[in-house]
Amino acid sequence: MTTKQIYRPKSKLWMAAIKPPMYSVAIMPIWVGSSVAFAETKSFNVAIFSTFVAAAILILAWENISNDVFDSETGIDINKHHSLVNLTGKKSLVFWLGNSCLIAGLLGILAIAIWQQDPTVIGIILLCCALGYMYQGPPFRLGYQGLGEILCFFAFGPLGITAAYYSQTKTWSFTSLAASVIVGIVTTLILFCSHFHQVKDDIAAGKRSPIVRLGTATGAKVLTWFTASIYPLNLLFVVLGIFPLWTLLSWLSLPYAYKLCRHVQENHNQPEKVSNCKFIAVAVHFWSCLLLGVGFVIAGF
Repeated sequence: MTTKQIYRPKSKLWMAAIKPPMYSVAIMPIWVGSSVAFAETKSFNVAIFSTFVAAAILILAWENISNDVFDSETGIDINKHHSLVNLTGKKSLVFWLGNSCLIAGLLGILAIAIWQQDPTVIGIILLCCALGYMYQGPPFRLGYQGLGEILCFFAFGPLGITAAYYSQTKTWSFTSLAASVIVGIVTTLILFCSHFHQVKDDIAAGKRSPIVRLGTATGAKVLTWFTASIYPLNLLFVVLGIFPLWTLLSWLSLPYAYKLCRHVQENHNQPEKVSNCKFIAVAVHFWSCLLLGVGFVIAGF
């Protein structure tokens, strides 16, 4: 199995390292938060939205790149041939590339704060960056203690959605907070899924990921429960009058959720087969969040 990974075409390794589909993780909190703002205020600032999306992508690029650097220091990526550090052999260059992305992203958020004449958004995003660093960065490395999913939930859920909403309105919203719970859960699923195929490497590096702690069989059950939870939560918020009826469009993502849960339940202990489950989770995340935001936009009109 390792030999096959070594001789994968270099172009495929680079695509795996860059992870283009994963950047929907950066975009969707901005989309949903801004959509809630539009539904409640009937106004939408395209310039702020576009700047925020670009900045979020750059900041996520920093997190992904720096994680490769930090993981190279612990030896956990020794078999990860699509690590940027392993591909280039230049850890210092990769490190500063990541930092350049962070600086560029924060400059975009700073521009929004200057437009608003309000530092709130950049304060929230700096907190998100701090959580992102604490996930893998020394001396914290909280991801190695199995706390990465909690950090992910707050960074991409409550904090990310709140920042996006505030960037459009300069105020707060209970509806956006409710939406952030759903977005936070479905984003966390992606990180949770990334552990199933690397249990041996995690144990060897001393990383106590949730799947290492739970085992793959129990982890598959936990994944099913959390994946299923986003749909009744959506319905509950509609029944309570917090969400408009149109947000039930998010239920159209159910086939992807079913595919994810079934795939992991059947292959949880087969690394070569379960390794793609995080990309199915990305599809669940993309379609559920996209349609949730569409529901708010339709309600706004």
